[in-house]
Formats: sequence, C-alpha cells, structure tokens
Amino acid sequence: MLIPPTLIAKKPKIAVIGLGYVGLPVALHFAEHLSVIGFDRSEERVEALKTGIDPARELDALAFKNRNVLFTSSPEVLKEAQVYIVTVPTPVNSSKVPDLTFLKKACVTIASVLKQGDYIIFESTVYPGCTEEECIPLVEQLSGLKMGEDFKAGYSPERINPGDKNHSLSNTVKIVSGCDETALEEIARLYELIIKAGVHRAPSIKIAEAAKIVENVQRDLNISLMNELSVIFDKMSINTLDVLDAAGTKWNFMKYFPGLVGGHCIGVDPYYLTYKAQQLGYNSKVIAAGRSVNDEMPHYISKKVVQHVIRNVENVSQARVLVLGATFKENVSDIRNSKVAVLVRDLLDYSLEVDFVDAHASTKEVKDEYGLDITDKISGTYDAVILAVAHDIYTNFSTEYLNSITRTGALFADLKGVYRGKVSGMKYWSL
Repeated sequence: MLIPPTLIAKKPKIAVIGLGYVGLPVALHFAEHLSVIGFDRSEERVEALKTGIDPARELDALAFKNRNVLFTSSPEVLKEAQVYIVTVPTPVNSSKVPDLTFLKKACVTIASVLKQGDYIIFESTVYPGCTEEECIPLVEQLSGLKMGEDFKAGYSPERINPGDKNHSLSNTVKIVSGCDETALEEIARLYELIIKAGVHRAPSIKIAEAAKIVENVQRDLNISLMNELSVIFDKMSINTLDVLDAAGTKWNFMKYFPGLVGGHCIGVDPYYLTYKAQQLGYNSKVIAAGRSVNDEMPHYISKKVVQHVIRNVENVSQARVLVLGATFKENVSDIRNSKVAVLVRDLLDYSLEVDFVDAHASTKEVKDEYGLDITDKISGTYDAVILAVAHDIYTNFSTEYLNSITRTGALFADLKGVYRGKVSGMKYWSL
C-alpha cells in the first residue's frame, strides 16, 4: 500500500532532545531541510552551540553555517514542534543495570508539549521492548494521548561513531521503524531527507532496538576473544599481534584486536540485552562472559605493570608511571566509560606515582567524572610508560625521546601495538 508523504508535505518543525554526540549531527542535518529546535537541559552546552562551538569537538564551525536551527534549554519552545527525536544518553549504573533516567525525563518533557498528529522518534540505545513497554506508556499516561490514535512513534537507532570521519550520519544506512505502517513510511521518508546511504525499514520497533544491541554485542564478543587470547599467549611468551598477522592471511579470518573496551556503546549496550534476558528468565552465558573478560582487562594490565615495577625498581614507593591517554578511543574527547580511568585507579591503589596525560580530554570532565587529575605535561623520568590511547600525538615518539623520559630497565606497555618493533633500550610489552 502506497502511503502519501503527508508528514514531509507539512514541512514539520523537528525538535531534537539531547545535543551530544548523537543529537547535534541529527539536528544540524535536518536543519539543512527543515526548521529545527535543538533542545538540551545544559545551558552551558546550549550557549556554546549558539556560537557555533561543538563542546565535543566533533564538528567544526562550518557544520553550523546556514542551518535553520534554534538551540534552547527552554521546554516551552518545544510546543512549536511536530516531530520529537530523542537522542539522550542511556548508560548503566554502578551495578551494570540500565539507567533510563535521561530517557524517562525526555519522555516527561515531550508529554508536556505533545499534540494530536505529532511524531516521537527514539534514537537512544535501549533493550528490545523498552520503547513500547517503558517510554510510550509514560508519554500516554502524562499526556492523555494514545499512540496510534493521537500520535505516532518509532525507533531509529543511532550509528554515530565518534572520531570517525569516514562513516558519517549521512553516508551510513539508517534503520527505521514505526508503530504502524503509516508511521514506518513517514519516518523512513523523513530520514531519507538527510541519509544519502538510504534507510532500512525494520518490521517492528523491537527488531530495530535489537539490531542496535546486536551490532555492539558482536563487536564486544569478538574483542573479548582477542583479549582472552592475549592473556593466554602472554603466558606462552607469544606476541598476540604477530599471531593475528599470521592468522589474518586466511581469506575468511575476521581481524579484531585486543584492547580496552569502554565508551558509550560497546562497553554498555550488552548489559541492556543481558538485563532484559534476565527479566525473561534467561541468564546470558556467552554475552556475559565476553563482558567479564573485557571488564577485567584494566586490572590485568595494571597487574602486569606493577609486577614489572616490583621486579625492577629498588624503591617501589618512588616508582613513577606515565599513562598516555584518558578517553575511550583515539583522537576524541569523549571520556564516557573510559577503562583507562580504571587502570589509573588501580595503579594509584598500588601507591605508585602516576602522571596521567591526555591531549584531547577535558581536565575538568576527568576530575568530575572519575576524581582523577590530568597532569599538565610529561616531566622527569618513568619506570613504566603505558600507551593506553593511540592519539596521533602519542604515536610518533622517537626511540630517543622515549628513552629520555624512562629510567634504565623501564617498561613500555603499548596497548595498541603501535610501537611494535620500533623501540629499543627498554622492555617492550603489548596486548
């Protein structure tokens, strides 16, 4: 059945709720075609965006140019919109249980301004069923409106990859779903305005939610296998990266690498699925095991460094360690769920002196989030240097420079294998 494109024909005003890594690109892309309200509760963020500054430093000033967008922290302005796109964070709490606080607050805000004929589209990552079991009932209860009869809803999972300039919002296929056929088609046509790569129409909201979770569960499990292999091969005095180079010569070998798994997606999303599975009476085995392996890696690395220090430093209480990088991945400022912070805390718990540097991370954010101090600069000499995050600025040090900042017998722990075969004069170790 061909459904007329009535939503786009009305040139609806779009409201994007949450202007972080996901919401800001969505708002700016839609603002090339339609009028957009960019809403965020952080007045500081909103003021920065009004001047064309992205606090995350992902987008430059050109991305804001000639965009029909109003940035605001006032919920009252949202009444002007006909489409609400929710892009708020969905983290886990300290017990690894989904934290829907931001999502539910967004639902409350939307319910206060929702009108007949409006659309709500959720992009925040959730477990399958969350949109229809948690979000929509809350909106219906507070607004007095019914989905399907009074308003339409859908789910379109975000696929933003911070720091990735090749896979952008517009050139990455977008999954879309709706509460009925009309909603699905209208939402698909709306996103087709900004997604050059096209959209994939999922059969249901639950399937779209599950697809997002599976994308990251798969990567998490593959990396966890590499991390476990790294631990095993280390006991055999075999370099894991050399093994992967050899194995990678086969045509069907999928090349993943060991490392710290943090961030707002891979390190979080699997817990949403295992939580829902547990609610349904099933305790995950494979997914939970992969998460356990990856969560253990910072402790494994800190233990290796401390063992080296104990064996090679006469006065352990005066041992100095340099940690390069604080963010969850290279060349971004995002520190959410950073496993480097766990590693640094471990080293501090062993009473080591730790210099913690990062060329991209905000000193204030690191202090507020983890209670850790970013060191102003590299100074003196160290008994161990850990390349935790391969920011470009840290991947081109000369052997002479590394030797100049390390003491005799120092360890260079190269978690990404960037300096494999390139350093001398110190003990080299990689995952």
